[in-house]
This record gives sequence, C-alpha cells and structure tokens, in this order.
Amino acid sequence: MNILIIDDEPYLLEKLGSVLTDEFYSVATAGDGREGLDKIWNDTYDLILLDIMLPGMSGLEILAEIRAAGIQTPVLMLTAKGDIDDKVKGLNLGADDYLAKPFSLAELLARVRALIRRGKTGSPMIEIGTLRLNTISREVTRNGVPLILTAKEFAILEFLLHNQGRAVSRFTLAEHVWGDNFDPFSMSNFIDVHMSKLRKKLNTPENEPLIRTVRGVGYRIDKEGT
Repeated sequence: MNILIIDDEPYLLEKLGSVLTDEFYSVATAGDGREGLDKIWNDTYDLILLDIMLPGMSGLEILAEIRAAGIQTPVLMLTAKGDIDDKVKGLNLGADDYLAKPFSLAELLARVRALIRRGKTGSPMIEIGTLRLNTISREVTRNGVPLILTAKEFAILEFLLHNQGRAVSRFTLAEHVWGDNFDPFSMSNFIDVHMSKLRKKLNTPENEPLIRTVRGVGYRIDKEGT
C-alpha cells in the first residue's frame, strides 16, 4: 500500500513516515504543496495525508485540483485544531476525513486503515458479524435493528472497529473520544461508564458479546464466535 504524506513540518513528516513504514506501508513524502502535487501526478497512491497550511500551494488547492482531474484517491486532511471552516471546505472539496493537530498516532493509524479499507470497497460501511456501522450517516444496526448510540458511544465503537482484532488501551481510547479534554486523574472512570452502557446496547440475548476486555490493557473487538 502506497501512502503520500504532504506536510511542511519536518519533524512530523519524519515521524509519520517512520510510523507508517513500521506498519509495512510504502511511504513517499513532500514538504510543500508544489512538490506534493507533482508526486500525485507522477505516481499512484492508496492514500494521501494532506496538510492544509502548506507553502507554495495550500492543501485545499491541491485537493481541488486532483478531484477536478478525476483522481479519487482517499485523502485525510491534517488541520490545525479549531479550524472548522477549513474542515468544512476540505470535506466539500472531496476530502474523505480530517484529523486535527495534535493527534495521537493510534488515532492516525486507525483512520489510515479505515480509509484504505474504504478505498478498496468503495463503502463507508464497517461490518463485523451482525453489526453494521456507517461512518458517514453514523447509523448503527445489529441484526438489522437500529441502535441508538450517544456521540461518545459511537466514537468508542467506531474506534474499536477501526482497530478490530487489536487490543486498544483505555488511555488511547479515552484520548480518542475526549481528546485534550481528557484528564486521566479526574476522568478515569469515564471509559468504564460509557463502555458499560455501550455493551448493554450491543449485547442482546440473541447476540454474542463483541467487545472483550483485555486484562491489564484495555479492550478489543472481535468477530462473533472468535
């Protein structure tokens, strides 16, 4: 799988390249907008990580050009925290997802896996056993029955599904759901409370439990019957 990272922060560019390479992705990088666009024209990628604020040419300009040219490679926009207008513009121009800086590497990898998987299937649907989650409409069903989840419950379930088969630590999960607002000292039981409520909604008598506790680590979601 080929990934292109376009970002003008040398440390972040090197760090992301190293992390993704360790996950066995083939990685190309560009430190400014013009170089990044040239690499898009000259090669084929399975995913583009695209910073919005770039010298030479902005990420939004790059996105507009490649979508106008018919290139439908999944694009994960990297935005400054709180820049809601840029996020909206990016999504309207055809970005597939966005991630606000600073972000955790665990969340980045989860988004990368999800977008590459979506690129293969062309579908925003994540399915595991009888569970269906639509990442765009944010609808969740099990055995065809709609589940009414809160925003936090949806975020927990979606993150576990993006990492299915992998143990996710409680801290990583909390960091994903609450972001910078999470205080491990005063909010240590928040994950437990929300997880308990989520499990009650998922685990009806006719369904096997999906979310499993990994002792000393956190949680993992597996296929039914495994």
